[in-house]
Parts: sequence; structure tokens; C-alpha cells
Amino acid sequence: MVRRGTLPMLSILDRAMVASRFVLVVFFFGLLVGLALFAVRFVAKLGKMATEVFTMGDEEMLLGLLHLVDSALVASLVVMVALASHDNLVSRLAEEAADAQMGWGVKTDHSNLKIKVASAIIAISSIHLLQVFLRVDEYGSEGVMWRVVIHVVFLLGAVLLGVLDRLSRGPDGKGH
Repeated sequence: MVRRGTLPMLSILDRAMVASRFVLVVFFFGLLVGLALFAVRFVAKLGKMATEVFTMGDEEMLLGLLHLVDSALVASLVVMVALASHDNLVSRLAEEAADAQMGWGVKTDHSNLKIKVASAIIAISSIHLLQVFLRVDEYGSEGVMWRVVIHVVFLLGAVLLGVLDRLSRGPDGKGH
């Protein structure tokens, strides 16, 4: 038997829990501000490269370019997480996605997002590892070894995420 007065409280609690997702807007806005600041640094690095393009060596140019690629991957990762999380937790972007041709953002569920984040982390780690290999003498054998170990841990983590995702979807490819 339900006592009088408990149903409205449950309803208020339910509404409060659902409404609490709007607090995430603060975090997403923060990510966007951080992304804008990161873009300013990207433009500064690009400007520095442009002014030194004729004086820097090929290896330095390659390292600078790898830093730019790394920055682009990090920025893409931030946008991907912000869009998918906002869509899944705050509001549905389906109507805007159809208008702005952003259907990929709507189709990113949490499982898919984890795989994409892991892939982006591996790509970023690979770029960092390549930068280390290009200047291996500056890091020492122990420094190189630890960077390789960390990269392998990222790889294993991504593989395990993929395996767990596959297992959770079941034999028919659909979630349980």
C-alpha cells in the first residue's frame, strides 16, 4: 500500500534527476571554451612554423607537423565527446542534425563513443611515440621503454573495449 504523499515526492525526485542532466551544460560549455583556447595555441604554433619554414630542418618541420596533427586529433576528440554526450544526456540533436548534416553525432552511443575515444587516444599516443622515435637520443632507453609500455597498455585497453562491446551486443549484433 502506498501512503498518501509519497507519489508526489517520487515525481519530484524523478523530475529533479532528469533535470540534473542540464548541469552538464556547464561542462560542455567549458569544453568549448577550452577548445577555443586550444585553437588559439594551434594558430600560434602554425604561425611560428610559417615564420620558420625556410630555416627549420626537415626533421623539425616533421615534428611541428606532427604536433599540429596531434592537436587536430585532440580537438576532434573533444568535439566528439561533447557532441555525443550532449546528444545522449542533455538534448536530442536529431532535428538539427538532419538540417546540419550531423547524423554521425546522433548515432554515437556510449559504447560507440568509448571505442572512438580509445581509437583517438591510440592515434594521439602513436603520434607522441613517433615524435619520441624521431628524437630517441633525447629520451634515453628507459624513457622510450616506458612510452612504449604506456602505448601498449592503451592498445590492450582498446582491444578489450572492443571485445567487451562485441560480447555485450550478443550473437545477433544487438545489445542485451
